[in-house]
Amino acid sequence: MLKVNEYFDGKAKSISFQTSTLPATVGVISPGEYEFGTSKKETMTVISGALTVLLPGMEEWMTYGAGESFDVAGQASFKAKTDIDTAYLCTYE
Repeated sequence: MLKVNEYFDGKAKSISFQTSTLPATVGVISPGEYEFGTSKKETMTVISGALTVLLPGMEEWMTYGAGESFDVAGQASFKAKTDIDTAYLCTYE
């Protein structure tokens, strides 16, 4: 069953689904700066565009482009910003 999620007044939208092994979302983040919270460990892979993130415990922002991934621990938050529409795939453990 697909479920549509919307955040930040529609500037970030995702569709939840179940992969063969893990729950996942695929979505798009519009230009802007955001703070996301996690409940489970997340692995986020940028599909198109670029996402610049400030991960928990880090002092430097890192930019991830198409095909690149990063992990965020559960029960954490991270900041993300982008200048262009950016698509991603996120799996949850």
